[in-house]
Amino acid sequence: MVADKVTLVTRRAGEEKATRWQSTGDGQYTIDDDHRFMRGTTITLDLKPVDKDHGIDDFVDFGVIERIVKRYSDFVAYPIVTKQQREEPERDADGKPIPDKTRTVIEEKTLNSMKPIWTRPRKEVSQEEYAEFYKHISHDWNEPLEVLSLRAEGRIEYQALVFIPSKAPWDIYYREQQFGLQLYVRRILVMDHCEELLPPYLRFVKGVVDSADLPLSISREMIHQDRHIHQMRKWITRKILDHLKEWKDQDAEKYLKFWGELGQVLKEGISHDSENRDRIAPLLYFQSSHDPKKLTTLGEYVERMPEDQEEIYYLSGESRLVVENSPHLEAFKAKGYEVLYLVDPVDEILAPALPEYEGKKLKSVGKGTVELGSDEERKQAEEARKEKEKAYKELMKFLEKTLEEWVREVRLSTRLTTSPVCLVGGEFDPSPGLERMMRESGGAAFSRQKRILELHGEHEILGKLKERFAADKEDPVLADYAHLLLGYALLAEGSEVHDPAKFNRLVGELMVKGL
Repeated sequence: MVADKVTLVTRRAGEEKATRWQSTGDGQYTIDDDHRFMRGTTITLDLKPVDKDHGIDDFVDFGVIERIVKRYSDFVAYPIVTKQQREEPERDADGKPIPDKTRTVIEEKTLNSMKPIWTRPRKEVSQEEYAEFYKHISHDWNEPLEVLSLRAEGRIEYQALVFIPSKAPWDIYYREQQFGLQLYVRRILVMDHCEELLPPYLRFVKGVVDSADLPLSISREMIHQDRHIHQMRKWITRKILDHLKEWKDQDAEKYLKFWGELGQVLKEGISHDSENRDRIAPLLYFQSSHDPKKLTTLGEYVERMPEDQEEIYYLSGESRLVVENSPHLEAFKAKGYEVLYLVDPVDEILAPALPEYEGKKLKSVGKGTVELGSDEERKQAEEARKEKEKAYKELMKFLEKTLEEWVREVRLSTRLTTSPVCLVGGEFDPSPGLERMMRESGGAAFSRQKRILELHGEHEILGKLKERFAADKEDPVLADYAHLLLGYALLAEGSEVHDPAKFNRLVGELMVKGL
């Protein structure tokens, strides 16, 4: 890479002759006998001309050599020494220079520290030393929030020193940025960002891994296939997740500080790492209807569930304000059931990937049908709904026909108590937020899903609309009210109306009539 020719002369202990190996890097080499004063090996490089534009520095410059050794070989167990020869004048007994007389001086300098911090016992390293090393490898000037010193012994031996930052990196969501641990092989740095050592949802973790079982010449292509790397990734990931769980249980305040900075990134693991899903789920925090400020875990939610509740209820949306005022929650509030508010963007991907927790299924209150209360209460509610359905049958058919471009079904609701209408999806339909994300990322390739329009059969608006429909089924105002109800339902859940201009016109006309 840096030389036009490499010459290696070596002499084995107990032998008289030495051997010379020489190559110009063209795929061929020569081997001949040679002479060497003592046993050992000498490598001579005939360096290429300096060409900084193409990455060829002046490798006879001691400053360049020192920088390279510090970067890649600072922790090699043996000293890397430079010897520099210079001439200086000889001096007499009084220390005065003697004219025309000089002597040769050899200056030696050890370039590497030979003290890898990850090999030292935890009790022998101060927090200041760990913080200094963290800043050195991460370029983050904040103190790390946590330090983990890990060691694996057995068929594969390796050590790791990893840090959890106290602040989220500014580029944490820029996937084109390089993340990953530094990979050392026998204390020699071979890769600055080895992404294969940690899953993407732990990309905020900084640190080093040192293994003696990998070849020094390992390439990125080899890393993808190396079984040692896969086992190291598996082991390190589990150690970090287990430590987070222990940390959360023993120091909730400190863990919540971490969660505020990096919780959304950790949530990605639910959809990306099925093998560790059961380890990640207890680490998650959510907003909920239980407390306006305090976050809750899934475990705490389950502990508060009443005996007759069989599922963990949640609703996703753009913000807490939108979600907690959603008409989908009306029946749940009336019954006193707690609902998780999934308001982080990553929650739209998390929810479908986490079907249950501790045997309790997670159910969106914005999908499917709602069955609350005891068996007897459910039976009574279903009978009342069927009876009401007979009275609204013709009107529901009309609404379904009028709104068929956007709605696939119209039915009476068991989740509404005050609002006239709401939109719900099927059990396996994407939520409005996820649909919006998929459409924005995939463009026209993702078609808009038709929803189910649910009516509150006891609401005054629906009662009067039914009366008007019964009086004149051809009344043109009926279609306008159908579109107003659809717009109402869309705005109530935080979605955009399909035709803002038409919706505004209808609202304006309604206001004129009302005034």
